[in-house]
Amino acid sequence: MKIALVAQHATPVPANPGEPGDDPRLRELSRSLASKGHHVTVYAQRHSTTAPDKAELEPGVHVEYIGPADKHAAGDESNLLAQVPAFSGPLHERWRQQRPDVVHALRWTSGLAALAAVRDLRIPVVQSFDSLGVAERRHRITPGSVGTERIRLEPAIGRTVNAVVAGSSDEESDLTRLGVPRRSIKVVPCGVDTDEFTPEGPVANRNGRPRLVTVTDLAEHDALATLLHALSKVPGVELVVAGGPPRAKLARDIAYRRLAKVAESLDVSGRVLFAGQVGRGALPPLLRSADLVVSVSEYEPSGMVSVQAMACGTPVIASAVGGQVDAVVDGTTGILVPPGRPALLAHRIRQLLAHPMLLEAFSVAAADRARSRYSWDRIAHETLAVYDTALDITAITAA
Repeated sequence: MKIALVAQHATPVPANPGEPGDDPRLRELSRSLASKGHHVTVYAQRHSTTAPDKAELEPGVHVEYIGPADKHAAGDESNLLAQVPAFSGPLHERWRQQRPDVVHALRWTSGLAALAAVRDLRIPVVQSFDSLGVAERRHRITPGSVGTERIRLEPAIGRTVNAVVAGSSDEESDLTRLGVPRRSIKVVPCGVDTDEFTPEGPVANRNGRPRLVTVTDLAEHDALATLLHALSKVPGVELVVAGGPPRAKLARDIAYRRLAKVAESLDVSGRVLFAGQVGRGALPPLLRSADLVVSVSEYEPSGMVSVQAMACGTPVIASAVGGQVDAVVDGTTGILVPPGRPALLAHRIRQLLAHPMLLEAFSVAAADRARSRYSWDRIAHETLAVYDTALDITAITAA
């Protein structure tokens, strides 16, 4: 099968060799699809004058950059939207000459571009949103950043494409409320590299205390404040907070300074380590070093940190939101708690740390669930099944 992955937002091939691209999910999905014998081409907007016209991302995965360089478009939805006509026109010409069997658009502006590019070509389009604008508004993620165009166009895209891949059952529910037919939606979560995130491997240094680890954006002040309040009710336990700028630059970060004041006011500063930005290679050892990984995000579309922790054999206590509801089997691989409940969160942490045998059982179950449900091999199989369904629908409508 010839698969076109449209990722207008991405820079799949980094400017400096050896660095990862800016969308790990894109890289892993394309690699997994190619490993099954399919021909995969990633189409991305050219964001730099140094980007090549074509490149190889992985064996069997090729990247084509389209359009004149626009460094302002990268990561900015309004600029990406403005560039859609200049992006979709060349796509249409390429696909008219070298037709893919299926197009998979990642994020909403890529969906607009893909739908414009397949006009009159009868090529099925599959859409992944990753995160919906209505959900981000509901949870007040970066207030004001979700434009009215996105709110208006995401439902239209979902109703127009042949199939929609939702990352969680929560996203599926949002899509149906937006008028996308349930029969068009398939829940396929983001995968995890089960060779990298595994119970076996190096473990970050510990100091003898029971350890909690959270991996988050420091801008999630309310969620992290909830965790710090919970920590104040769990004596003798340390918390490692991974996220934000590199550790050497933390002192200049406003979000860090606000959280440090909260920790000081709760008299837990001596038990909290702000580790700053943690590279991908250092993340599995850190997760393995934890007795519990705590994810208190108030909005978590993929639940990826929870899945990575589970893959490392570390039980999880997570807010019952978004993709975490699907990922964490409550009472089996970890515990789900309502967001914003520090006393309950502290109670659950104390319960688990007081029962090492239960933690061990959770650890085994967590690693097994991550391998069986979230391996990229399974995610590729499920994604290919969506492609086959979209192809069948297109064939029926064309008959």
